[in-house]
Amino acid sequence: MNIFPKKSLGQNFLIDNNIIEKIINVLDIKDKSILEIGPGTGNLTKGLLKKKPKKTFLVEKDNKLVDLLKKKFGKKISIINDDILNLDESSIHNDKLIVFGNLPYNISTEILCKWILNLSQKKIWFDYLILMFQKEVADRIISSHDKSDYGRLSIISNWRLNIKKICDISPGCFYPRPKVYSSLLLFSHKKKIISIKNPNNLEKITRTFFKFRRKMIKKSYKQLFKDNKDIIEKLKINLNSRPQNLDLNTYYKLTKEYEKLLY
Repeated sequence: MNIFPKKSLGQNFLIDNNIIEKIINVLDIKDKSILEIGPGTGNLTKGLLKKKPKKTFLVEKDNKLVDLLKKKFGKKISIINDDILNLDESSIHNDKLIVFGNLPYNISTEILCKWILNLSQKKIWFDYLILMFQKEVADRIISSHDKSDYGRLSIISNWRLNIKKICDISPGCFYPRPKVYSSLLLFSHKKKIISIKNPNNLEKITRTFFKFRRKMIKKSYKQLFKDNKDIIEKLKINLNSRPQNLDLNTYYKLTKEYEKLLY
């Protein structure tokens, strides 16, 4: 079966064995249930199966690749032929999953934000995420305040999750060869977080503030909080700051204050 990567699905198949070895050794997955997003032709899947996971789930949208993976791995895998953006991951299995993913560049941030913003406190469906992003996107995810790449993605990603960069990956490790470097990140749950009732409010706060990221936050603050000076004093906010000058916790605390006005 001839398989050609589809540009429309953002397919870049991982072909470098050294990188595959690095990925499958990030965590011990023996007797753990795992989920792989976008397995492509199964190069990483093959390596993961060598580590003897308890159960292996694959999510693949491309029908031709589904057929190929079924022929390659048979009953060793459970394959879900669907778009990851349409999937309720918490319904896949009762076990918490360790997730591996060479995410399509065009929807990688959408996937990550979906997982974080829809994450239920009562049923957390994953233990760890081991995900590959375009390096530029990964830099935004792990960025801290006062840096040029700090923004909405940094704030949302770091709310619930600890994030560690594993390595950068060169274009030559993929087929077809992308024009940019990639980065591999490891995500795990934070034990303590600033509690927010509705995560969509965090999304709204960050969207409002970063709409004009080069301007002072006065206008954005007034749009959300009118002339409320108590919050400014409580959180020690300088309205002459730019959005990137406020640290992570300030955005989480701002969201809590916003929710007090709503509920």
